Amino acid sequence: MTLESLLIILLVGAAAGWLAGLIVKGYGFGILGNIVIGIVGAFIAGFLFPQLGFAIGAGIVGAIIHATIGAVILLLVIGLIRRV
Repeated sequence: MTLESLLIILLVGAAAGWLAGLIVKGYGFGILGNIVIGIVGAFIAGFLFPQLGFAIGAGIVGAIIHATIGAVILLLVIGLIRRV
């Protein structure tokens, strides 16, 4: 993995985590937490979407949308676990 790839992954993760934190109110985890939430969300969406036959466009915008949807799913699951 090159430095350029790592920077893109971190930027997409940060953007997705921040957007997911705005969509799901009350779940801000700071910059490092948002990056982690965004990256884990991208993995969740990367696993879940092909199983459902759902596809999003390519490119940076598609990656951010993809990771954001996965991060929102992750935050909703975290919220459900915290309630129990």
